[in-house]
Amino acid sequence: MAWGEAKTWNQGDQSLAFYQDTLTDAAEKPQRDLQRKKVIKPHEMPWELAPQGILKHMINDQMNTRMETVDAYMQIIPPDSRSGKHRHLAEECLYVLEGHGYDLHQDCDVEITDTYHWIPQDEVKRFEWKAGDVIYIPPNTIHQHFNADPNKPARLISAINRIYKYSGLNDLEQIENAPEYEPGVTLNADKVAEMIRPKIRR
Repeated sequence: MAWGEAKTWNQGDQSLAFYQDTLTDAAEKPQRDLQRKKVIKPHEMPWELAPQGILKHMINDQMNTRMETVDAYMQIIPPDSRSGKHRHLAEECLYVLEGHGYDLHQDCDVEITDTYHWIPQDEVKRFEWKAGDVIYIPPNTIHQHFNADPNKPARLISAINRIYKYSGLNDLEQIENAPEYEPGVTLNADKVAEMIRPKIRR
């Protein structure tokens, strides 16, 4: 060959159809999407007793829905209880459906070089919320939700963008577990109803 570097680049016996696979995927996606749900009924939304607390997943990339970019779950916080405490790089938005309480937020200083470092700031900020409010969680903020009502549960809808995860930035760290969390416990509607009853004070 005429080019001096041919001995370097003109090597290998493997031949694959990556570009053609992408073309085929693009052509077949509309038909696949017809089989994916646009409406998810309450009984199709799975429960999870997670380190973050009692969750009912509304949209998740492991569910067969048309949503491509956002995950959403309902968080149920029992009376006078709290969520877990965690931190993630993605920003988050929560809508307060029911109840009243407050959040504790702790900003972090971040440095991204060859590695990723974050250091919590000293100040912890408190934000009060009630039904109808929207809570914004900035990127990389340590946060926790507290139900201030001793008699009724609080319910929050959390929405977070998947793009961070798809970009290799699924930086999620659990710092403290919710009080209700027990590994291996399977939730159902009856179990949740039992968990959100007010505790009898003596």
